[in-house]
Formats: sequence, structure tokens, C-alpha cells
Amino acid sequence: MITRRTLLAGFPAVLAAARTTAPPSPYGAIPSARQQAWHELEFTGFLHFTVNTFTDKEWGYGDEEPDIFNPARFDADVLVGALADAGMRGVILTCKHHDGFCLWPTRTTDHSVAQSRWRGGRGDVVREISQAAARRKMKFGVYLSPWDRNSAQYGTPEYIKLYRAQLSELLTGYGPIFEVWHDGANGGDGYYGGAKEKRTIDKNTYYDWPRTWEMIRAMQPEAVVFSDVGPDVRWVGNERGVAGDPCWVAFDPVGEDGGAASPGNVRTKESGMGHRHGSKWLPAECDVSIRPGWFWHEAENARVKKASQLVNLYYESVGRGATLLLNVPPNRDGLISSEDVASLKGLGGYLSGTFAQNLAARAKTDATHVRGNDKQYGPAQLLNGKPETFWATDDGVTSADVTFDLGRPVKFQVIRLREAIRFGQRVDAFTVERWQSDSWEQVASSTSIGPRRLIRLDAPIIATRLRLRVTQASASPALSEFAVFAEANLG
Repeated sequence: MITRRTLLAGFPAVLAAARTTAPPSPYGAIPSARQQAWHELEFTGFLHFTVNTFTDKEWGYGDEEPDIFNPARFDADVLVGALADAGMRGVILTCKHHDGFCLWPTRTTDHSVAQSRWRGGRGDVVREISQAAARRKMKFGVYLSPWDRNSAQYGTPEYIKLYRAQLSELLTGYGPIFEVWHDGANGGDGYYGGAKEKRTIDKNTYYDWPRTWEMIRAMQPEAVVFSDVGPDVRWVGNERGVAGDPCWVAFDPVGEDGGAASPGNVRTKESGMGHRHGSKWLPAECDVSIRPGWFWHEAENARVKKASQLVNLYYESVGRGATLLLNVPPNRDGLISSEDVASLKGLGGYLSGTFAQNLAARAKTDATHVRGNDKQYGPAQLLNGKPETFWATDDGVTSADVTFDLGRPVKFQVIRLREAIRFGQRVDAFTVERWQSDSWEQVASSTSIGPRRLIRLDAPIIATRLRLRVTQASASPALSEFAVFAEANLG
């Protein structure tokens, strides 16, 4: 029986629940669920592999004999394992490059592994890589070149049907796909079924991209779609693996002539930095190869990027809020060359060693503003390692400080910040300071944060107290993480 005493006893809890402060309203563009999941990956791998690997070319003409493809020692677990050991959380395979050769036994063309010597014509690179990725708990994505220099149908409406049929095979036969990658290279000279001619297409209309993207949504609703213009992920505008600084997540693509944009037709000079107040949440992906070329060439074995170079690229991409897509091309044996493996191991060791422990995790915190004076938005939320919690201020408060009493001298060189991006990108400028000689000394400052901001100091510093100052924001700040790390050695 419910008594008056029971009701009165429960009344304070009811009042407390009623006083719970609402979270901030989203500001500007916000990510979809699939984009939020993609942001969490941060670092993924690219595998460029096709007949080009055996012809020593970057772009195949389309007249290559399928039989030339024969990676006798191919081992998907070894390939994917090398990427995982480097810290990558996903892998994208060039299922078909511009030469039109398909790495799976497609029903759409004879220009595929089914006509090669490899595995007696019964092999399927796509299946083996996708299954190896699943075993390593890595995401799997597909690259399918729109341009096909082998197909006699390229340039006609019939080719679009063929392209979508190939895409359908990939999206329905190989498990969950996290990203579909559309290259912007479109049209030119090619074999085209023996015509050996140049074919041009209208980049804006030929592929009817909106309809293709609808198909992807229906077949793989959790997959993001990458191209120069998205619709989920944008090209950063260069193949150096470097994001702009700042790199705003929002972006409104414009065609080269100022008109409508499409894959292969966009003002890429704006892609690197994005648009601070753009209307679309369209984050940047930074693609770069570990070698000078995208495919394996023996002559480039001495020109593989060193681990130190890869670390720099990580900070210039992931550290600016973008995602790094690092290409590591298999060699003719179907393995990753030893030079590449050495660099990947060095990178992986650095990343795991550096980011293993937030040295500020046990700090005592204090903030000049807390939303609704509600502890669920208090500064301690910056240190709990949970992306769903965050520190926030009241609406209209666009500058605020958080202090961190570390309780001991802490030596560090790397700072990491994250915004609670489901509420949009809100912060425009911030500084980090340390208490030194009875005053605050600035040690770092920057602009965009978004999914993450990494600051690598020129040298390690020691601090017992730190202060984060949001000096400018377009809306009340909402940050989910503040962390400092000691930089690991590059073995």
C-alpha cells in the first residue's frame, strides 16, 4: 500500500529528476549515426592491388590478360595483420581499379580473378580480405572505380547498369561494409573492349550518383559514402595525407565553375579546410600512400616512408580532426614488403605507447562555468574516457576555463581534445596553459577541435596544474575529453 510517508519520501527524488538540466541544442551541421561511427575509427588502411602490381603500372590500360594476376603467396591474414599492428581499425580494398580487373568472381565481366591462374580461377580476394578483417575485428570497405578502361560499355547508359550490378555484388555478398569509396578519375583513353580510343563523359550527370547512393543506403545503411563531394565523407583535396589547419568538419561543395559539384568536379582548394559555418557535416578523409606510388613497384622499395614520417602524417590528419587512410600496397607475392612492415610496426608501437594512458585522468577539476550547475555537465566528465559524457556551459556562455590539478609533476608532450560532436562543432579557439612561477603560461593554442585535436609540443614539458581556456565559440562549448600523454620513443 502506498502511504503518505512513502509519497513524501520519494518527493525529493522527483524534484531532483525534474531539475535535471537539458543538454545543449545542436549547433549547425551535425553527424549522422554512420558518420559518428566512422569518426571513431580515426585510422584505416588502403590496399591497392590488381594487375598493375604485375605490370609495374599505376593505371592499367584495360587490355591486361587476367592470367598475369598470380600472387602465389597471398595471405589475407598476414596482410590485414600488418595493418592492424599499425593501429588501423578498418581496411578498404581496391576491388576494381581503372583497368576494370575485378578481384572477385563477378558475374558482370570475364575480366576478373575467375579467369586468372591464381587459386586455379577459384580465388576471391575480396572474400579473403573481408574475412581476415572480421577475424581481426576490423571494418571492411570497398573501392570500386567508376572509370573502367576495359569495358566496351563505358560511356553508354548500359555501363551504369553494369557498375551498379558490380556494386550490388560487393554490398550483398561480403558482410557489413563500413565505407564505399568513389574515385574522382573519370574518362580518358582506354582499351574499351578493343576500341582503343578516348572516351569522355559528363562528370555531373553520367553516373547519376544520387540513385547509386540510394542503392548503397538500401543495401548497407551503416556504410559511409566517400567522394570529392560526399555525401558522407569528403576528399581532403590532396594525396599527401595532410588536412588543412584548421580543418572544419562542415563543407558545402562547389563545382570548379562555381556551379553544382560532383565527384571529379569540385573546388578542391577549399576541401582541406572546409567551411566553418557550412550546412553539411562532411568530414575530411586524408588518403596517402606509404610509397611514392599507389601500387607496389620494386623500384620504390628504398623510398618507403619511415615510421617517423607516418607519425607526422598522423598528427597532420587525425590530429586535425580528419581520418587517415594509409595505402599499403601488396607486392607480387601477395604480401606486404618487409620495408613497409618495418615502418608500420614502428608507427603501431608509437601510437600504442603514446596513447596508452591519459596522465591527467586522476586530476581534480574546476570550471568557471558548468551548465545548470549540474554535475552531469561538470569538468570531471572530460577525464572519464566516456565519449557520451561531456563538460558544457550554459547557453550564451561562449568562453570558459577548466583547471586540472594533477597532484604531482607530470611530464608530457601530447595534448588531446574532443568535442561532443553530436551537438555540432562549437569551439572556434582555445588555449592550454600550465601554472609556472606563480602565473599561467601558455603552452598551446589552436582553433578547430571537432572529433579530435592533437597537439604535439616541440619538446616535453612538466606541469602540476593545467588550464584549458575556450576563448571563442559559436555556441556554448560541449567537450568530451581533455588528455595529456607522454610521447613514446620511435623504436
